[in-house]
Amino acid sequence: MSYTSLTTALTLYRGGTLSLKQAASYGGVETGKLASELRSRGFDIREEDWDVLAETAN
Repeated sequence: MSYTSLTTALTLYRGGTLSLKQAASYGGVETGKLASELRSRGFDIREEDWDVLAETAN
């Protein structure tokens, strides 16, 4: 994971271009890590991605 790819993944997710799972893959991180990064920057996880987070939490 590079800082640039993570930042790009966050931007693409926030803009609606990528799903949470796609953005995590693009950024080279786990889905939960990407969600944590989004939250730490004050961004919400889109409702359609909640099930993905629930799956990774188990």
